[in-house]
Amino acid sequence: MSLRTLALLSGVYDLLLAVPLLLAAPAMARAFGAPAPEPLINAQLNGVFTLSLAVGYFWAAADVGARRGYLWIAGVLAKGLGCALFLADHVLRGSPAPFLLFAACDGVLATLTAILLSRRTG
Repeated sequence: MSLRTLALLSGVYDLLLAVPLLLAAPAMARAFGAPAPEPLINAQLNGVFTLSLAVGYFWAAADVGARRGYLWIAGVLAKGLGCALFLADHVLRGSPAPFLLFAACDGVLATLTAILLSRRTG
């Protein structure tokens, strides 16, 4: 897989999270076995954050050579910390098991991004 393809995939993943967080957060929470977010603005702000990451991935995909720094920050740091937080929340606070799907997706994307960024090019 190329770094460009992975950036596009990460952008689509974040976009698919952002839209329901912005437009239907209570329904999304119910679908994952969580209570409705209170206050709703917290979930919507998470949607703004995730939408911003998605736009950044699409921007980075246009020139991955020049925008590798963004991929280290969003693709490795943010996704890696997201994975860790989802796991910790599940273990320490008993968050719903379906949240582990986000941990798995974030963890896989962070790992793949780190591997592809670490490869020497040229």
